[in-house]
Amino acid sequence: MSRLMLPLAVFGLLVCSVVSAEEQTKKKAAKGLKAGDSIGAFYVTKVAGAEDDGVEQGEQLCYRCKYGSRPMVMVFARDTGGKLNELVKEIDAAVKANEDAELKGFVTLMGEDASALKETAAKVAQTSGATSVPVVIAKDNVTGPSNYKIDEKAAITVVLANDSKVVAARKFNTAEKVNVAGVMKVVNKMLN
Repeated sequence: MSRLMLPLAVFGLLVCSVVSAEEQTKKKAAKGLKAGDSIGAFYVTKVAGAEDDGVEQGEQLCYRCKYGSRPMVMVFARDTGGKLNELVKEIDAAVKANEDAELKGFVTLMGEDASALKETAAKVAQTSGATSVPVVIAKDNVTGPSNYKIDEKAAITVVLANDSKVVAARKFNTAEKVNVAGVMKVVNKMLN
């Protein structure tokens, strides 16, 4: 009996090791920030929007740093179609309505061609009517900030943060599937 037990025990340990390694690989491969994660600095170039935030168009800065630990909505967009303009319009309205809470927001466009992104950013600001939300291009314009681990398959990623920690993160595979009402519900919950 004991001769059979040893091979079974070894087999069981091997299976457990493989399962554990697979779980760790999945965790490492998981994209994006999660609730409770710290938000880091990253640099962008302001292109449009937020006409009175003290930042000139073309200026490079870290908006996340500028906003500090205030509540903020960060949108990372690879696709500017679908419901992006509606989302930006809602965030812009929320920023204006929640001045006492110091709510801030910005939209970071990502893509291969930085000069085309500048034209697109100006168009997003104009069509959404954003006057309190800057539209920017990330220094890492293809991937976005590496410390944010933005899923390369996501068309739109929204990160909501307060006190320099992620409150919630949402990613949408297409711009048409952006749940604007759902995002704004989390914004309101974060402020209350």
